[in-house]
Amino acid sequence: MSTNTIIIAIDGYSSTGKSTVAKQLAKELGYVYVDTGAMYRAVTLYAMENDFVSVSDFNKEALIAALPEIEVRFEVNPMTGLGEIILNGTNREQEIRGLNVARHVSTIAAVPEVRKKLVELQQKMGERKGIVMDGRDIGTVVFPEAELKLFMTATAKDRAERRYKELIERGEEVTYEDVLKNVVNRDHLDSTRKDSPLRQADDAIVIDNSNLTLKEQFDKILAIAQDHLK
Repeated sequence: MSTNTIIIAIDGYSSTGKSTVAKQLAKELGYVYVDTGAMYRAVTLYAMENDFVSVSDFNKEALIAALPEIEVRFEVNPMTGLGEIILNGTNREQEIRGLNVARHVSTIAAVPEVRKKLVELQQKMGERKGIVMDGRDIGTVVFPEAELKLFMTATAKDRAERRYKELIERGEEVTYEDVLKNVVNRDHLDSTRKDSPLRQADDAIVIDNSNLTLKEQFDKILAIAQDHLK
């Protein structure tokens, strides 16, 4: 890793490929990658499994009371070299990626007490720099002084199509209409919540990948990062 290490904050809308490009970038630079979305998904999975949240109900007080019992961390998978989410001692990487969790994660992420707990963990992870972190409020709340901030966006239609293909490839039974509805709903919830809403930092570089291939997107972002490292 270069001695000239920085913090790279990648924010943006759901299903814009933030995690994919962040993983690639961290690997290329020899940096640590942190998927903050996975942390919120893990808390959401805990809430679902303890009947704190459902389609018709959300017991916010019960979740807040249970927060001290929730341990979230990452563990590197030796086969892939990537960090995977560990919830209370158990690897839950696969379970947190389903559409059921996606339906509730914006609700859980809007709880100030949940955000406070996870933001503190995220800030601790970035103390030594040399980190690529993606989420909704990395450049605005978690690391407002990050040396490089990116904000990723794409049309809801493009994002829903990508997400739908990803879920189908994983064997989930979903419809495109449900996925599109989830994308639009998450955009609204993420952008309008009172605590740390999704917004572009004033000094962030916007990456609209609606018409970019994965390679074109990565090459563009890598060039930006290398320029900042100079």
